[in-house]
Amino acid sequence: MKTVHTRDAAAPAGHYAQAVGHNGTLYISGQLPVSPDGGHNFAASFAEQAQIALGNLLAILHASGGTPADLLKVTVYVTGIAHWPEFDRLYAAALGEHRPARAVVPVPALHHGYLIEIEAVARYLA
Repeated sequence: MKTVHTRDAAAPAGHYAQAVGHNGTLYISGQLPVSPDGGHNFAASFAEQAQIALGNLLAILHASGGTPADLLKVTVYVTGIAHWPEFDRLYAAALGEHRPARAVVPVPALHHGYLIEIEAVARYLA
């Protein structure tokens, strides 16, 4: 088992790793829209928050030696399903032709009042 850490994504604020690789699978922890420098983005629009969270997820994936094509399953938590179409557009732009399995889960609230959190499972080649 190997933990993955990159300064290109927000550092964990609790007792967890950005990601853990084990037996060919990478488990990426939930990524909130916290900037890599630790700055919070409470007042950012949903689109800005989604791009920051996606950026964190992809930075961790890249730090593990992966690319978006290695994503197997993505789970997205959003405060309000009304955000789904905008997220889907941003997500498609970030992943291109690759279409991993995905769930979008509407939730009443997320930590710090954020609008989105994203976690993923990917192929791990390291």
